[in-house]
Amino acid sequence: MSGATASGGTGRPALTPPPDAAPPVRHPEAPAPGTLLGAHYDQCFGCGETQPHGLHLAARAGEGVTVTAEFTVQPAHQGAPGLAHGGVLATALDETLGSLNWLLRIIAVTGRLETDFVRPVPVGTTLHLAARCTAVAGRKAYCTAEGRIGSPDGPVAVRADAVFVEVKLEHFTKNGRPDEIKAALADPDQVKVARAFEVNP
Repeated sequence: MSGATASGGTGRPALTPPPDAAPPVRHPEAPAPGTLLGAHYDQCFGCGETQPHGLHLAARAGEGVTVTAEFTVQPAHQGAPGLAHGGVLATALDETLGSLNWLLRIIAVTGRLETDFVRPVPVGTTLHLAARCTAVAGRKAYCTAEGRIGSPDGPVAVRADAVFVEVKLEHFTKNGRPDEIKAALADPDQVKVARAFEVNP
């Protein structure tokens, strides 16, 4: 593809789906709506359970190709005094958006993420995130998300649009650190192995 639809004229993946994009289809083996997805990798800064200063973001499968998630801003996540760092908020959006790939059952990486910061998020705030896949075209999945303060109906604090690009497992095995790759592949839990390589923000 070429032109503004393909890359916005910049070589970056465009955030607007092309005219021939298809609606996303939830994979028949995707977790049932309401299922807590858990960490895709224990060492992930976004959702990993063993990261002491990570977000510990918990995502849950929704209807169709949607997910919801929550995380509470800790003192280690602040940028300005008492407020969440913008990069941490972008990470929370990216992690939530990346969870959609588990419902599509594809291995994908973030190709582009564009974030709007609407209002500050204080330390101690629980951010309620919601994401959905809007279209699929070839190897690309087009997604959108928002984060609200205090409750799923609270004021919008952040929004993001993203494009995820489907890749092969070799993307990780060729580019990741060998020790971590070997450890992840050696896990006897094959679901954990599959999820470890679900997304690389």
